[in-house]
Amino acid sequence: MKKAERYFYPAIFTYEPNQEIAVTFPDLQCATSGVNDEDALLSARKLLGCVLNGLEEDKEEIPTPTPLSEVLLQPNERAVLIDVYMPSIRMAQVNRSVSRTVTLPAWLNAMALERNINFSQVLQDALKTQFSIK
Repeated sequence: MKKAERYFYPAIFTYEPNQEIAVTFPDLQCATSGVNDEDALLSARKLLGCVLNGLEEDKEEIPTPTPLSEVLLQPNERAVLIDVYMPSIRMAQVNRSVSRTVTLPAWLNAMALERNINFSQVLQDALKTQFSIK
């Protein structure tokens, strides 16, 4: 099954006095917030990408988005169509850093610390050399 390049889902922006803007995705049962419209939009897009990427990775069904015109709203709410470009989300996940525990002799650790050696960089460089990656 081919993965979608872009998804579009309706979000409900809820406005309450002296509170952050609440953002909910009724089709995905998830929520976020923002201090203003721009922050709420960026938070919504980031959350949408994370949720959909997780569903793809787990090979779960991607829910069909409700048409924007069919989203039920309260007087203090606004429906906003949020889109996310998945190739960039997927690549970010591939390139994310992961933590690994490394065991080495105490004397070698002491020498490296004295010289302010970046253990992560040394390990990355060594692995790239091992795999002939430039």
